[in-house]
Amino acid sequence: MNLKLKTQESNMEPKKVTAKFLEKILEDLKNGSENAIGNYLFKGFRIQISKYKSSGTERYMRLYRNRREQGLCVRCGIKVTDKNPRSGKLYRLCQEHRESTDRKKR
Repeated sequence: MNLKLKTQESNMEPKKVTAKFLEKILEDLKNGSENAIGNYLFKGFRIQISKYKSSGTERYMRLYRNRREQGLCVRCGIKVTDKNPRSGKLYRLCQEHRESTDRKKR
């Protein structure tokens, strides 16, 4: 998957979908999968799928998990390029937020 630099605003835009993709979303909903959650645009209609009465903590955890999986900073959504030398995994924060967090700890 080719991930470009993303900001929080671009993640808020609905994803344009086809009728076939809407059928896949419905199948995911029938199976109880959280993969269907999101905003979609179909023929000029915005379709929003979210969990009913989910707490702010649940929404934040879902956003955090999705950003980590995509290699994005969990605070601002910008693509993280630096890897942790010990683990070999991408950092969870971009350079700017890592620096501000490190300063707070000192």
